[in-house]
Amino acid sequence: MASADLSDELLCSICLSIFKDPVMLRCGHNFCRVCIDRVLDTQDGSGVYSCPECREEFQERPALMRNLYLHNVAERFLVTQQEQEEITGICCTYCVDSPVPAVRSCLHCEASLCEKHLRAHSKSPEHVLSDPSTSLEKRKCSVHKEPLKYYCTQDAVCICVSCSFIGKHKGHKIKSLDEASRNKKKKLRNVLQKLTTKKKKTEERVRSLEERRGKAQGKAAGEAERVTALCTDIRRRVDDLEKKVLSEISRQEKEESLSLSALIHQLEIKKDELSRKMRHIEELCNMTDPLTVLQEPDTGDLCDPEEEGGDEATGGHDKQLHDGDDLDVAVISHTLHTLCEVITGIRSGIYVEDPADILLDVNTAANNLLISDDLKTATWTREEQNRPETAERFQYHQVMSRRGFTSGRHYWDVESSRSGEWRVGMFYPSMDRRGYQSLIGNNNKSWSLRRYDNQYSVIHDWKVIQLSDKISSDRFRICLDYDAGQLSFYELCDPIRHLHTFTAAFSEPLHAVLCVFMVYIDDHYVDNWVRIRT
Repeated sequence: MASADLSDELLCSICLSIFKDPVMLRCGHNFCRVCIDRVLDTQDGSGVYSCPECREEFQERPALMRNLYLHNVAERFLVTQQEQEEITGICCTYCVDSPVPAVRSCLHCEASLCEKHLRAHSKSPEHVLSDPSTSLEKRKCSVHKEPLKYYCTQDAVCICVSCSFIGKHKGHKIKSLDEASRNKKKKLRNVLQKLTTKKKKTEERVRSLEERRGKAQGKAAGEAERVTALCTDIRRRVDDLEKKVLSEISRQEKEESLSLSALIHQLEIKKDELSRKMRHIEELCNMTDPLTVLQEPDTGDLCDPEEEGGDEATGGHDKQLHDGDDLDVAVISHTLHTLCEVITGIRSGIYVEDPADILLDVNTAANNLLISDDLKTATWTREEQNRPETAERFQYHQVMSRRGFTSGRHYWDVESSRSGEWRVGMFYPSMDRRGYQSLIGNNNKSWSLRRYDNQYSVIHDWKVIQLSDKISSDRFRICLDYDAGQLSFYELCDPIRHLHTFTAAFSEPLHAVLCVFMVYIDDHYVDNWVRIRT
């Protein structure tokens, strides 16, 4: 009430609004300068001037004295009123005495109404009411200045009645705002459901990666303890060797942990982004104003940018990780095997079995391959070998091992010529033996390491992964952990270096296979061979 009483004292009796630049007549009454000037201008012709408030007359046009005190009070009151409006939200346009929250806005009058003024407001059809809004001009057609009542599905914009009959949207398919809003909300809910599902999958992937990280750290601790115990009795003679092994374990654990931590961080960011989009869509779905919903960007813009491509952004990175839970123990094994020169019998207790005894099966060798007498070397030759054509024989460049593996850990080493193209790896015997798709790596039943044009890569199911590190050795190791589903390739340098690990659920016996191509350099053929080391 105090605010209302103060506003009564600050009202100009001519315009009935808060004083703007108040001035005072000699009789003591105050008016807005513009208002009293307008009144005095109309009295100029009569020759007599009077106060609009008390009717006191003046023979000459009265001088206007600025009321500085009243000016300051009015300014302070307006500032206070504005602050109250910001707190209470949109206020009634007609409640000038004190701010009263508005309950509806009239598009025709471009005014907001409280409960009291709403009851007295015109009920005629042109007075369109909506939720309270401070931007009523956005709810009117910019061309016809009429309320927006319909939605043009062809142009995806809100239009007025005139737009649909005489405007550029004439003849277009239109819907009511409520119907169009319901349709958009339905699409938004579909997007929300998809994002919810994607968020759940992301959370599951984060949990899975965290479990893998814990297993990797636990495995690293176990291996470190095992190596330490193994070296206890020979500490004085192999102290340097023990440090190398522990360093390798620590490096692998750190490398795996860092890789998984980086991926988890990316997925956490993705999860937060999905949550933000979900909150935004939920806000839209909870809005009662259809126009606000429809003026938001199209639902396609709210979709996850990975919707079309699936989870390739994270899935592709996962494949580059060593999917197995075990450490890369082949490096450790190779180092510890050197203890044979120091202590007899230590070799049998370390990680993997003895080198597998691999012999080549001549009955499977292609006719352009020459197989050595010891069944260890395959060499490309221009002279056809005239072996009988059988179902098990390869048509091109390859030969498989006699022995297959269905369980356990095994490894075998190869060395190659310095030039030419070759492949080494393992495959299922059920793989095709004819056509280019029969080359190891060119199907889903084989895995290979390839040398081509002085570059190295690994191949499976036609997918080629280039090995970026420079390879200088001509000796390599292939390690198989059948039960864990891992096939790994190493460069036999000092120290041994891991190149790549394939992970798969092996379902058939795995055989070794060599693939050797012809080499043509400086107008003549060059011997190209791959040998199994013993």
